[in-house]
Amino acid sequence: MIKTAYYRSYNYQTVDERKAKADQAIKRLKKKNPDIEPVIIEGRKLAKNWWGKSWNKNLESYADFSNRIGRGRSYVRNRAVLDLKIYKGTIDALVQGSRKKPYDVTIEISTLSRDKWEQITTLCNNRVPSMETLIHGKFPVELKELFTDKKFGLFPSPDEITFECSCPDWAYMCKHVAAVLYGIGSRLDNNPLLFFELRGVDGKALIKKTMDDKLKSMLKNASKKSHREIDEKDLSDIFGL
Repeated sequence: MIKTAYYRSYNYQTVDERKAKADQAIKRLKKKNPDIEPVIIEGRKLAKNWWGKSWNKNLESYADFSNRIGRGRSYVRNRAVLDLKIYKGTIDALVQGSRKKPYDVTIEISTLSRDKWEQITTLCNNRVPSMETLIHGKFPVELKELFTDKKFGLFPSPDEITFECSCPDWAYMCKHVAAVLYGIGSRLDNNPLLFFELRGVDGKALIKKTMDDKLKSMLKNASKKSHREIDEKDLSDIFGL
């Protein structure tokens, strides 16, 4: 009993101790690579804005992930994700585990097909008026439902996500991968446009579609003669020309 208690006491680390360990690892890494981008969660919420919240909610909604992804919450809160980079279809990350050397995590996410993207931009016709609206997720409820639809929306399904980690845990989804998945949500909180880069599409196209259609509508209306306009012949009669 005494030996078991000692073992647990020796291995247990408080939240502050884990954060301090992670901060030390970040400092070491920055000396070698100043470009690392650790995930720092401020406060209790893992995500505060619509894109970050929707990313996390989408992952948690799938039975394939729901029993595993929770393992990453404490890790990402304790700054264990020392570096996270988002590219087209790929996320590369370093996660601090039990050993001194961080684990390498790679997550690949399928890019959106051209047909699906064109369908989405068409359905967004005149509904995303500005970049600010897009970034803050301030668009109509029906668009939010469109973006998060499991079959036709923007967010990836489990069969569009593959991952690997250099840790010895052979579980389907280790806590290091789970932490990175939550870390992506935190990144999208700060820069939602990374979502479109990840999925291989141009988010600005949603706004361009709106602006193009508005411009076409304006030009179409401008080409129509107003009933209040006076015909040239009538002007001649009025002024005796």
